[in-house]
Amino acid sequence: MRAATPFDEGSEDTHRLQAIRRLEVEIAGCRRCPLAVGRIHAVPGEGNLNALVMFVGEGPGADEDRQGRPFVGRSGQFLNETLARLGIARTDVYITNVVKCRPPDNRDPLPDELAACDDYLARQIEIINPRIIVTLGRISMRRWFPEGGITQLHGRVRNIGRGRIAMAMFHPAAALRNPQWRSAFEQDMARLPALIERAARANEAAARGEALPAGVPHPGDAD
Repeated sequence: MRAATPFDEGSEDTHRLQAIRRLEVEIAGCRRCPLAVGRIHAVPGEGNLNALVMFVGEGPGADEDRQGRPFVGRSGQFLNETLARLGIARTDVYITNVVKCRPPDNRDPLPDELAACDDYLARQIEIINPRIIVTLGRISMRRWFPEGGITQLHGRVRNIGRGRIAMAMFHPAAALRNPQWRSAFEQDMARLPALIERAARANEAAARGEALPAGVPHPGDAD
């Protein structure tokens, strides 16, 4: 389990790094739902404290459960390779899941399990403060895209308020199982560099005082 790493050690970043580490410790000891009974490790998440992009998957698999890190198995390798082809380093993004412990036999998380971890994900988003949230798979997609199925909604980009967008994508494991979904996954992922460039410009404008930063209410946000 690795804490998020900031670009620098300024006072604000130090405070946020301490906050994410405290949250990691809390998740590691969590007993909110029955998934804690069968786990080897909880898997809080890892990545860059100042990431523009947060990937949100469904839940840890067997490899992740053993190592305590997200997306380290075959689907994680595929995700890393896809990002690398686009010039995006895994160390530049933040990766987590909607549930932090492995469901038995990799089944879908149950509603009470999702509810138990809901606050953890919300706090990760608050601390990392990404401009872009990429959902990997139908379970995480439902948090921001509750209507329709992933075969219809993959590639969809939605303004979710506070200067952020969400983008729905297939889970890398699903992409590896189905050539058609793999093609869709790679095409959707290819749109990410342009979204990152736009997000970086937004952050630069916010730093100059010319725009609002992420994480605060923006004009047009729902009440």
